[in-house]
Amino acid sequence: MTLWILAALVGALVLDRIVGDPPALWARLPHPVVLFGHGIAFFDRRLNRETLAPATRRRNGVVAIVLLLALSIAVGLALSSLFQGLGLVGFVLELLVVAVFLAQKSLGDHVSAVALGLRTDGLEGGRRAVSLIVGRDPQALDAPGVCRAAIESLAENFADGVVAPALWYALAGLPGILAYKMLNTADSMIGHRSDTYRDFGWASARLDDLANWPAARLSSLLIAAAAWLRQGAPAARRSLSVTLRDSGLHRSPNSGWPEAAMAGALDIQLTGPRIYGGERVSEPMINGSGRPVATAGDIEAGVDLFYGSCTALTVVTALMLGAAILV
Repeated sequence: MTLWILAALVGALVLDRIVGDPPALWARLPHPVVLFGHGIAFFDRRLNRETLAPATRRRNGVVAIVLLLALSIAVGLALSSLFQGLGLVGFVLELLVVAVFLAQKSLGDHVSAVALGLRTDGLEGGRRAVSLIVGRDPQALDAPGVCRAAIESLAENFADGVVAPALWYALAGLPGILAYKMLNTADSMIGHRSDTYRDFGWASARLDDLANWPAARLSSLLIAAAAWLRQGAPAARRSLSVTLRDSGLHRSPNSGWPEAAMAGALDIQLTGPRIYGGERVSEPMINGSGRPVATAGDIEAGVDLFYGSCTALTVVTALMLGAAILV
């Protein structure tokens, strides 16, 4: 972990927190994640035909994600070599690239819009806003369900949209963050347990679980730290307690960690039964002893905790940079 990487990561975290993803920029240029999506779709069309046997589709899925990850790493290595040869200009360019792959401000804005929609346009306003950030059927959600969905998405995406890319950049530089974002994009596109992707997306889904394992656990600690800073020691203890007790109740091996931490910090129930694509998914409630009715105020409190967690991540990274400079 070099001084270059740590300094660029601190700068990228600060820049993304302030600027986020400028819509005017990405209206003129394709976002890198969109380009990743095109590459994944290319392999999907050619290697995931319905006429192929399940075993063949699974093998093709392995080949596809290996090739996509290899390409991402190669591009990351090329960019890293180029930027380091440009001195200060290259450092600024690398900082900008890293900031593109973080999602602090954009995630906070999207989740805050759900609370605003509920307050200004009632249930339908909340449903419209939450439909942009969750995969479940918004028409099946009542107002508390909209609030829980927004908070769950906030917690989960904190782990895989902020902590994980920051962690993989810290560990492996530009090759690490590009490979992670390619893998995470593949999981979101083809890592579903549907008839179409159960086999072809198997490798992407399992590798994404592995890549997110450390970030999910770290994100729960950052949420607890934010709870301590914003709400006091009792909220932090409750966050950690619910995480240790209930994180395994989630069907995902990773999402339960940040969601349980957030549920404990806010003292509300999360997850439970819900509907995806017309199918009911039955899971036990995380923090079943918490408040059963979530509100727009809980969304706003969750966003406040999210930003506190992002600040904690930035401070930890800055402290690591300071320690590395002194050594």
